[in-house]
Amino acid sequence: MFRKLKERYIGDRDFYKLVLMVATPMIIQNGITNFVSLLDNIMVGQLGTEQMSGVAIVNQLMFVFNICIFGCISGASIFSAQFYGKGNHDGVRNAFRFKLVSCTLIAFCGIAIFLSGGSSLIHLFLNDGSLEGITLTHSYGMQYLFVMLGGMIPFMISQVYASTLRETGETVIPMIAGVIAVFVNLLFNYLLIFGHFGFPKWGVAGAAVATTISRIVETIIVVTWTHLHAAKNKFIQGVYRHFRIPMNLVKQILIKGTPLLINETLWSAGMAILTQCYSMRGLDAVAAINISSTVSNLFNVVFLALGNAISIIVGQQLGAGELERAVDTDRKMIFFSVAACVVMGAAMMLFAPLFPAIYNTTDIVKDYATKLICIAAAFMPLYSYYHATYFTLRSGGKTVVTFLFDSGYLWVIIVPVAFFVSRFTNIPLIPMFFICQCAEIFKAVVGTILVHKRVWVNNIVEEM
Repeated sequence: MFRKLKERYIGDRDFYKLVLMVATPMIIQNGITNFVSLLDNIMVGQLGTEQMSGVAIVNQLMFVFNICIFGCISGASIFSAQFYGKGNHDGVRNAFRFKLVSCTLIAFCGIAIFLSGGSSLIHLFLNDGSLEGITLTHSYGMQYLFVMLGGMIPFMISQVYASTLRETGETVIPMIAGVIAVFVNLLFNYLLIFGHFGFPKWGVAGAAVATTISRIVETIIVVTWTHLHAAKNKFIQGVYRHFRIPMNLVKQILIKGTPLLINETLWSAGMAILTQCYSMRGLDAVAAINISSTVSNLFNVVFLALGNAISIIVGQQLGAGELERAVDTDRKMIFFSVAACVVMGAAMMLFAPLFPAIYNTTDIVKDYATKLICIAAAFMPLYSYYHATYFTLRSGGKTVVTFLFDSGYLWVIIVPVAFFVSRFTNIPLIPMFFICQCAEIFKAVVGTILVHKRVWVNNIVEEM
């Protein structure tokens, strides 16, 4: 019995070598990125609760934009991975062109929305506090938002290039570029937030300038390396000679990708609404959620990277026509992801009280943040499981299913629960957060059913 279970869920040495080869660079890159983000957050937190809350609100809004870019890329990425698995470099090149054109449109739309409605969007998160506190938080948020607009287009370009590199097997260069960028961000945060070594003391605006500079640096590195190594990156050869994309491919990407774009947009907007619901418990809640989410992101890098690895490895195997191998690989990768996150969740819970203590904020905020981190740590294996099932479904092009599974579930179940509890009850922040996490359990059940039914086992490039 044990031997059969081991054969079913545990891979051999070559299996883990492949998985870690793909996932480790992403874990390192995202781990360093989120660690530096934690340090950035702590630096801004030294300025005061209002400054930290203003930056946190804008970052939540920017998160929606970032996820929209990710959603736009995701549809074409399904084809990139499978085209590469099939050895079709021209197909990868056309998918890259589609990413670049569509993401450029999204970037300009995002800038226009933030310029015209940024103030109103920030006000949505300002509830139940002193007039002075609300006014200060809004002012700091607007300062931060205005500067952050300059980094949106470089971010978009770097994501288009980096995603295609990963889908064609090059995961190290995006990692190196990301690591350099986060250290640039950290350096300029130190210089510009506090005015060290003769630099201006710009506070939250300095934090935004540092982030914008780091995104430009990352873009320069990724783009330059890709074009200098065009012999290896065949998809980039002649990519800018024209932007004519075969209409059949455009049609297929739109069919597969539009649900993903809508899904990511609705999901990120739903997460912003969840934060807004928590903000109904006051500015202390906004600050605590900011601290806990920043810490959680540091530990979540494992299951996020393994989820992306599923989409790449399983997608390539599906594109190569190795359907049964893809099923076996996927099952073992899901098990590996959950097992790893049992360990990560335990570590996160162990260190939960240490992180909030670093911040220059009230004891109430620190207590809230510690409890929120512990709850998130307890649910981490669950997050890992349904995240892996999501990427499993996506690897086979089942984007409508993933839309219903992901953002559909969020808007039908979780958002209404949070909205009701925040508006029509007096339940405090911590129990409210726990209730919302419990609502995710049924999502894991749905994911199990969909993966077991093998609705995702498709070679979409062969079919096309």
